Amino acid sequence: MTTVAKTPGSGPGAGRGRGRGWGRGRGQGPANPHAAPHRPHSRPLHRSLARALPLSPAVVLLLLFLAGPIAYCAYIAFTDLQLTGQAAESFVGFDNFRTAFGDEAFLNAVWLTLVFTVISALLGQNTLGLALAALMQRASKPVRTLVGGIVITAWVLPEVVAGFLLYAFFRREGTLNAILEWLHLPTQNWLFTLPILAVSFANVWRGTAFSMLVYSAALNEIPKEITEAAEVDGAGGWRRMWHITLPMIRRSIGTNLMLITLQTLSVFGLIWVMTRGGPGGKSQTLPLFMYEEAFQKSMIGYGTAVALLLLVVGSLFSVVYLRLLRTEV
Repeated sequence: MTTVAKTPGSGPGAGRGRGRGWGRGRGQGPANPHAAPHRPHSRPLHRSLARALPLSPAVVLLLLFLAGPIAYCAYIAFTDLQLTGQAAESFVGFDNFRTAFGDEAFLNAVWLTLVFTVISALLGQNTLGLALAALMQRASKPVRTLVGGIVITAWVLPEVVAGFLLYAFFRREGTLNAILEWLHLPTQNWLFTLPILAVSFANVWRGTAFSMLVYSAALNEIPKEITEAAEVDGAGGWRRMWHITLPMIRRSIGTNLMLITLQTLSVFGLIWVMTRGGPGGKSQTLPLFMYEEAFQKSMIGYGTAVALLLLVVGSLFSVVYLRLLRTEV
């Protein structure tokens, strides 16, 4: 009896096996040579256009109401445009900026803006918001409800209303001096002697709720196993806060600092209601200085140049915070 050995090229299914399995496995081309050629760039292009189409109205609105006004303000900052007594503006180059940096009132406004931002945002709102969030983690539910309601009520109040409330608190016949008299402590006119500290405290009182909410959400994301393990190892409250909590919420800290800094740089109504930048410019930050030059003195070009410089200051703060966010712990 003779046995015939079968080779890979023989047998009834040799053609099918060679075309379907071996050819593709050895990289010899597609199974069907008559199939239409694959066009790799057509579908991704259509998909990109389809995804961008719903965003086109938002892009148009941003160009019209954000990029457009910024570009127009950048143009006005290089002109001598005035509200009254001028037929047409003329291009003056960098004269408005040179005037600003040579103006003692502008330099005073820059210094007071930095003081107001550091005291009320970086030290006040940020630190107090973190402390309240950390304390409310261990407080009972009634205490959390009461404290959260009080802090958030100050935040949701309109800026003008909050300004009048704090004006009544700091004025000579106000609540603060009444408390000091009851404690037999010396009183003073806080809005006259320490106006920048008064408006800074007012901004802390009004804006701390935002930082508290941000840090409350960040602290809730920390696994309890980590803090419990550190507590078992003997780490105290301050060590746990410094070595565990703060590094784990670093990104939330950077985001919160950036947002409250930009918000504080643009505060206008609160200071205007309480002091109007006085007395003698002792609480005149850049937004108030810009308003006075542009609308009270009718120097739109100069006031817009100051506004452009304020935008640059905010951009510098944002760049610093974004670089800190990219740094790994």
